[in-house]
Amino acid sequence: MAEIFLMDSLQKIFSQQRPQQGEIKILTGLKGETVSFQLVCHVQKGECVKIHLPGQGENSVPDNMELEFFRVMEVPTGRSCYDEDNRDDNYLFYDSRMCPDVLVPFEENVWEPEEECWQTLWVRVGLKDESVREDAEGQALSFHIEMCEKQAEESGHMFSWDKNIFVRVIDAQLPEQKLIHTEWFHCDCLADYYQVPVFSEEHWEAIESFIRLAADRGVNMILIPVFTPPLDTAVGGERTTVQLTDIVEEDRNGKSIYHFSFEKLHRFIGICKNAGIRYLEIAHLFTQWGAEHAPKILVEKNGEKIRRFGWDTDAAGEDYRNFLAQFLPALKEELKKEDMLSNTWFHISDEPSENQVESYKKAAEGVKDLLADCHVTDALSSFRFYEEGLVKHPVVASNHIEPFLEAKVPGLWTYYCCSQAKDVSNRFMSMPLARTRILGVQLYLGKLAGFLHWGYNFYNTQYSLEHINPFQVTDAGGGFPSGDSFVAYPGEGRKAWPSIRLEALAQAMYDLRALCLLEEKKGREKVCGIIEEELGNVTFSSYPKDSATLLKFRDRINELLEELG
Repeated sequence: MAEIFLMDSLQKIFSQQRPQQGEIKILTGLKGETVSFQLVCHVQKGECVKIHLPGQGENSVPDNMELEFFRVMEVPTGRSCYDEDNRDDNYLFYDSRMCPDVLVPFEENVWEPEEECWQTLWVRVGLKDESVREDAEGQALSFHIEMCEKQAEESGHMFSWDKNIFVRVIDAQLPEQKLIHTEWFHCDCLADYYQVPVFSEEHWEAIESFIRLAADRGVNMILIPVFTPPLDTAVGGERTTVQLTDIVEEDRNGKSIYHFSFEKLHRFIGICKNAGIRYLEIAHLFTQWGAEHAPKILVEKNGEKIRRFGWDTDAAGEDYRNFLAQFLPALKEELKKEDMLSNTWFHISDEPSENQVESYKKAAEGVKDLLADCHVTDALSSFRFYEEGLVKHPVVASNHIEPFLEAKVPGLWTYYCCSQAKDVSNRFMSMPLARTRILGVQLYLGKLAGFLHWGYNFYNTQYSLEHINPFQVTDAGGGFPSGDSFVAYPGEGRKAWPSIRLEALAQAMYDLRALCLLEEKKGREKVCGIIEEELGNVTFSSYPKDSATLLKFRDRINELLEELG
């Protein structure tokens, strides 16, 4: 007989490994939330199984729910983790293997699983804002299953039964997300993968799809390439040019005068707004890891397009400072026209180290007056940059955040990337999904204002030396643990496909919002007490590792919200 389970959304189901059983019967969520579960199936050789999905015939979907289905696809993990000194025991595996990650949209009414492997259909259930009357146990989603031996299929000798899961909508509205969440958006990688001209209509189509997916999964800030972001690029190397700003340079009395055109920028911002993006961040004004050079910037001069600034440009030199003195005021005026300047953040340089304090300081001082009325932030690990006033709004690595929390830095953000591989939350493919989802509770307890990650859709090797196919290479050519550099896939038809890790991140944001709602009703002290009672003493490096505990905790939060009405 075929084996068919309904399982929670924090299990990774490997095709050649029997999953731990723990079938779920009921899901709860707030109005405006999306809950997920997995339909897991193993078909014996010679069997034919057809699973009729909710939404057709008598298998109707309740009026207050919307369903999306995805096939879970495995991809190869090359470098699954670091060596023993920079990892812990909270990984699912440490070797190279196939791992479930891609969510491929499934729009058929009937799913016919293949033989002799474990397969998964991921189900997302959007809970609409309006309430409808329902039974105490919730409303049933029914999967009608038909099975027979293949040789008996034509004669109609078939077994059939139903699998039901009950979804109950809590009569409480999920509040708006206050946390700023950015996943760095790489426009060049979309043009490179799909092999379309930069800012062609095909490129814009892909850009819009990826931004919409991000916004739907809890990302509310997008990195804007006013010029090609100087990120993850080898010194002296370059990435495909994706410069939204058109620039013309002229010489006037021995001084360079620049004229700017922002039509493409306004189109980009329009896409962001239509998708629900509330915040923007401007590409870094100086190169990564020390702010020693200018980004690659193209201008038109004497009718010819040339590279005007780049690795050969001194960041603190008069030439680049003259450019920024003209560019930044012009950019700010365009952001004001969009009514977005107050919701825009600027960057100096990404991840400066302590031995780069002086170069960072020179760069920051060069634009200090130009950005005096703006938000400025950067990702870092050293407390010194904040202590010396170089970064007033730091984005701190999660494994270095304790000194900043102890100092009660206002408006503090956090981030993790490849380096945060031990103890703290992260989203490598080799990690359990509970390790990704716990982030929501951690952000709440830390009272953090923002979360940043560098890799929403980075499809290059480390330092951008080569382009990759993320369905085949998931570790940036061996540069990072698999999954660090992207959580969205370039699907067919220039459509963005999510990963199960992106879904876990979205669920973390839902958890955070539910906790904020409970705080409005019962106060922060009470909520923190419930967290400690259910999960123990949660910090960025200490938290429950199993998914059952985390899911039980979220059910408890929902129960309390339901009781409070």
